[in-house]
Amino acid sequence: MTVRMERTLILGGTAWLGRELARQLIRSGHEVTCLARGNSGEVAQGAQLVRADRSQPGAYDAVQGIEFDSVIELSYDPQWVHEALAALAATARHWTLVSSISVYASAQLPGAGEDAQLHEPSDPGDYGHAKVLAEQASTAMVADRLLIARPGLLAGPGDPSDRFSYWVSRLALAGAGQVLIPPTAGRHVQVIDVRDAAAWIIDAAARTLTGTFNVAGTSHGFAQFLSAAARIAGFSGELVTAQDAWLRERQVNYWAGARSLPLWLALEDHGFAQRSNQRYVLANGPERDLEDLLGDVLADERARGLDRSRRAGLARAEELELLGQLARIRQG
Repeated sequence: MTVRMERTLILGGTAWLGRELARQLIRSGHEVTCLARGNSGEVAQGAQLVRADRSQPGAYDAVQGIEFDSVIELSYDPQWVHEALAALAATARHWTLVSSISVYASAQLPGAGEDAQLHEPSDPGDYGHAKVLAEQASTAMVADRLLIARPGLLAGPGDPSDRFSYWVSRLALAGAGQVLIPPTAGRHVQVIDVRDAAAWIIDAAARTLTGTFNVAGTSHGFAQFLSAAARIAGFSGELVTAQDAWLRERQVNYWAGARSLPLWLALEDHGFAQRSNQRYVLANGPERDLEDLLGDVLADERARGLDRSRRAGLARAEELELLGQLARIRQG
């Protein structure tokens, strides 16, 4: 008797998380199809790419009617999500929507769980609002076989956002020099390794798990995180703290993007990096050790170049200029 391979459709699959999902599924013996434009990169080796522009009519024709054991939806576009459900839900045994913790209306309550209030989705162009609409559409059509995974900040080798990786790479680059940091009191860092998030999503789909889960790791104090990163980087220099107001006056941005200090949040948003992950843990959610994650990220950063142009953070020249300004002020 021929045993059919598990068949998974990834709506997406050419960007970071999607490619990791495909890679792990193939390694586990699944037959993997990725439906995407293919503009974000290549699919994992062994996956089949079905090129389709989801904004165009007939985008799902090549896969419609095929019985999939699992469909994994990665998009945040509510229209795409709705149309995919209409075309494919009837022949999908299990459906996973990869949502986001950005769906929550407030970032001010530490320990908030999956029942916390969501955004009123008044702006479909906003990422968090769009994900709420995607959740609503999915729940309306496949509630009985739906897993909603709400990842927090993803980290790991190959991170295209450069947020988590900024700190360990900067500490390694600085060596015995100075590194500019924001005040750490009352601030936290909470990430989940992309490999762990992908592994859990795959396992949950295989178990036909349903419900909503914050896919998030342990919340670490910002100072604890920096200490761990310094150890991994072999940093022997000085961490120089600049106050929030001073940094903001000099157009240093919170959280992400150019001229930022990544993962730094306004104090009123202190709950953002302290979401409850209890449901995820109880559902066998994996989480690798912080220092192991930092070590893997640093190896990847060294391969990519510690002083490369980054999507998030201060360029080293910008940082040294700010450190110089701070030193002159303190010297009077």
